[in-house]
Amino acid sequence: MLGLLLAGKAVAAELLVTPGQSPLQEVLDAASPGDRVRVAEGVYVGNFTVRTPIELVGEPGAILDGAGQGRVLTIEAPGTQVRNLHLRHDGADMTAMDAVIFIDRKATGSLIENNRLEARGFGIWMDSVSDIKVIGNRVSGDTSLRSQDRGNGLHLYDVTGAEIRDNEVWDTRDGIYIDLSNHNRLIGNFLRDQRYGIHYMFSQHNEVRGNLTRNNRLGYALMQSRHLEVVGNRSERDQNYGFLLNFIVDSVIYENVSLDAQRGVPPGTVVESDGHAISGSEGKALFVYNSLFNEIRDNLFARTEIGIHMTAGSEDNEFHGNAFVGNETQVKYVAVREQEWSFEGRGNYWSDYLGWDLSGDGFGDIPYEPNDSVDRLIWTYPMAKILMNSPAVQVLRWVQREFPILRPPGVRDSHPLMALPDWMAEILQ
Repeated sequence: MLGLLLAGKAVAAELLVTPGQSPLQEVLDAASPGDRVRVAEGVYVGNFTVRTPIELVGEPGAILDGAGQGRVLTIEAPGTQVRNLHLRHDGADMTAMDAVIFIDRKATGSLIENNRLEARGFGIWMDSVSDIKVIGNRVSGDTSLRSQDRGNGLHLYDVTGAEIRDNEVWDTRDGIYIDLSNHNRLIGNFLRDQRYGIHYMFSQHNEVRGNLTRNNRLGYALMQSRHLEVVGNRSERDQNYGFLLNFIVDSVIYENVSLDAQRGVPPGTVVESDGHAISGSEGKALFVYNSLFNEIRDNLFARTEIGIHMTAGSEDNEFHGNAFVGNETQVKYVAVREQEWSFEGRGNYWSDYLGWDLSGDGFGDIPYEPNDSVDRLIWTYPMAKILMNSPAVQVLRWVQREFPILRPPGVRDSHPLMALPDWMAEILQ
């Protein structure tokens, strides 16, 4: 049944599609710009394409099924809106970019909102398109496929000016993958149970704000990018790393939370077929590799094996206002330059700081130095841990305290905070 409803003198029409009547693709091809195509309850099998700017809206129970081939829905028209549909059973050919929804570069300004996607390939592939919005969708992957054989939930390639907001993605390869895409905003997304929650590559001037990752192999993999604003995000129980910065430059990382980053499975353990786990790895709240000139402040790194691991020339970064709480090792720093981790007289909070504050100004009277030559020895020779409580190690540490010139270069916080900020304390309650 194909119904046509006109409202007064309005040009746009509302077209109702029901199963067994006019095929959905014929209705899409016959629609005029601005029309609303309403899809009634039922299963519509095929690969569909929107070539005219319309609203495509699903009623409860409306399902588009790709029959395991290609792309379920391709959008080629600017300003298209797709809402409230259940889309499933796309192809799984990664080379062909099979996807549940494929947004063509011609579809500038489109809106994809409140849809349910079951993806075998990619969930939503955005291809060299600008100014689109992807809001409130729920995307899941196919767990019968190995993790590396699935597509990403939301995939942005050469995308500009996108708003990716309030989506939930799980069991895909990476929740949100961004490549060569600039001036985009990722806000309030929930990404869980997959390889990486958010994965950045070669993308500049992006905002990552208020997202939550949980139980991923890695929460936020930020790589090869500049001018990122990473604010108010949260990582919970992600394995191996909460946040990873790999060649990140001139970016701001603040008011983020990384809790309970999990150690990878022990060596020799059989890894599950989805490939999410890394054998023998450490749990790190933040890993900084070859990253320069960043402002890293007012973050909470708590309850993991290593709070921050810095290496490979990660220097000239600004650290202050962060809190390191209950980590087995607060800082693992592998470099040859002294790093001052305070700014304008304000340092960081360290849960294992043993200093005092006689002046009552809220800052410790003696610097905090998390690492010494014993730590370096253990990082180089892990078996040396058995000597940690030996008299020789205790004497070596005493000598370094009494004769600082013998201490190797490392992190130094000259103005450690004595109290944990209230908002962080509330999170840890």
